[in-house]
Amino acid sequence: MSLNNLQTVFITFFLSGFILISCQQKEIPTDKKPNVIIIFTDDQGYQDVGCFGSPLIKTPNLDALAKEGIMLTDFHAAQPVCSASRAGLLTGSYPNRIGIHNALMPNSPIGLNSNETTIAEMLKENGYNTAIFGKWHLGDNEKFMPNKHGFDEYVGIPYSNDMWPHHPGQGKFFDFDPLPLYENEKIIDTLSEQSQLTTLFTERSVNFIKANKDHPFFLYLAHPQPHVPLFVSDKFKGKSERGLYGDVIMEIDWSVGEIVKTLQEEGLDDNTLVIFTSDNGPWLNYGEHSGSALPFREGKGTSFEGGHREPCIVYFPKKLEGGRSIDIPMMNIDILPTIAEVTGTKLPKKTIDGKSVWNIWTGASKESPHEAYFHYYHVNELEAVRYKNWKLYFPHQYRTLNGRPGGKNGWPVPYDHIKLDSIELYNLAADISETTNVASQHPEIVSKITALADSMRYKLGDNLKGIEGTENREPGKVTED
Repeated sequence: MSLNNLQTVFITFFLSGFILISCQQKEIPTDKKPNVIIIFTDDQGYQDVGCFGSPLIKTPNLDALAKEGIMLTDFHAAQPVCSASRAGLLTGSYPNRIGIHNALMPNSPIGLNSNETTIAEMLKENGYNTAIFGKWHLGDNEKFMPNKHGFDEYVGIPYSNDMWPHHPGQGKFFDFDPLPLYENEKIIDTLSEQSQLTTLFTERSVNFIKANKDHPFFLYLAHPQPHVPLFVSDKFKGKSERGLYGDVIMEIDWSVGEIVKTLQEEGLDDNTLVIFTSDNGPWLNYGEHSGSALPFREGKGTSFEGGHREPCIVYFPKKLEGGRSIDIPMMNIDILPTIAEVTGTKLPKKTIDGKSVWNIWTGASKESPHEAYFHYYHVNELEAVRYKNWKLYFPHQYRTLNGRPGGKNGWPVPYDHIKLDSIELYNLAADISETTNVASQHPEIVSKITALADSMRYKLGDNLKGIEGTENREPGKVTED
């Protein structure tokens, strides 16, 4: 072979190898990290979605999401109130473990401790970009805000949308400052009305998805609605048979549709886990401006089923078989560890209470990873325990309308307050509305659940029992520098 021929063979071989290496370097991994979206509404009742039984509110996008995904019909908020519920969702812990109780007020001296790990912080360690658009409500001091808890982007309000000068109790019970709208750590506006918030947060979510289509992301869309005061844009005003409240839910449904449409247009829907649920049940004393928890008992601010059982839809094409309904109990504290399993992300180093329910979602298991769920409320009161199909209530005081109608035109009526004097037990499989106390008929179940409760009391305490907890962690506190 001549020298020229050898040179030709060598160059051809070299170039072929170079091209092969170049092609290998440009290959895109087929098993990309899944994106995660949580859509979280505020004070939405169990029945306030078409597929969950609403007779008057049309929710075609949520219904389609459920048809292609999974309906969780026994899903619960960690507590029946704003801040505590959000703390449970984002940290995977019972709110009592991390010292977050009730609904934090503006200028709260406490907030989510920087030592806690949120879903956003957990996923950022695994290379995710993160954003929250909507309501935060885990402390409005700068050190507690979303950008300090793992979120790259934030546009929203720092607490509930009724914490402003137009509150019905302003001047009598409250002295609220104007409601601020934040972008990251800066106030960009103070709100005199809120009709464009659902649209704004939806548009920012869509933009975030498009900007991160080539990068794994976590989006937390936390709508301030349908918490009172109710606001809706002109495109949905007067559209629902359920009045203004129905209009608001229809606009949230539109928002869900925009999110799913964007995922489909960007080719991301098959690789994105979408979870839709709410923070607690309806605020019943607002009447016409509140939702419905039917067929469950009571609503927001109680440990009865209507206070914390929420509509929940999970959508994950190609990973989860759609068109199913699952009635195994779950709680929003289980979302963080489930996301960790799905994304291959390490769990927080600190003890959390939630457990992955991925095997239940896939159908591989029909057993809850929890022996029981514990329903705390107020500061640290263990009011109820869910064990299998049984729900046991310890003596406590709760609020109720006692069958009276709620308020009209955005004005609440006062609750009655009733003392539950003895233990009550309900079989939810036979009595979903909790109408018949069967404690005297099942002493062995009462004894079993009471023992479980005592075990948890020694971990998280119970103000009603006067038992000091041994594993409670402290909330973050504002301190002088």
